[in-house]
Parts: sequence; structure tokens; C-alpha cells
Amino acid sequence: MKLKPMADNVLLKSHETQETTASGIILATTSKEKPAIYEVVSAGPGTKDVTMTVVPGDKVVVGKYTGTDVTIDKVEYKFVKQDDILAVVTD
Repeated sequence: MKLKPMADNVLLKSHETQETTASGIILATTSKEKPAIYEVVSAGPGTKDVTMTVVPGDKVVVGKYTGTDVTIDKVEYKFVKQDDILAVVTD
């Protein structure tokens, strides 16, 4: 199943990094908070008033309680408005 965002909506997928303690123990994802960094899967075409500036592959920062969570084929996604994206992560 594919999801195609409409208007100025953006589909995000959690950008998980594996965290390891100083002693080498890998932390389980259930024992920590959800990350604030997501990867853009797809973006809508925009609207008359909103020009889309994010593109698939961008890594972005969003607020902790922002957007709508959706699970498709056991993969968690988040829909947000482009205005809810706080920053684009660059190297």
C-alpha cells in the first residue's frame, strides 16, 4: 500500500539511530522516547499559498506531539503539515 500526501502534508518515517551505552549495550527502542528526527518519505504538491520546500530523503525535526501517526505494513509513519517541521537537518 502506498500513501500519497495531499496539499501541504508531508509523510515522515522515523529516522532511528541505534544507540549504544558506553559499555557497548544496545538500547532497545521501547525503552526510550520516540526520536524527533524523521525522514521525508513523500510530500504533497503544496497549495496556492504554500510552496513545498522539503523533498523525499530530507531529514527533518518535528515537535514531540506533532502530526498523526499511521501504521502501514508494520511500519510507523507520521503525517505533518509542512508548517509543523521545525528544521531540516544538514550534514
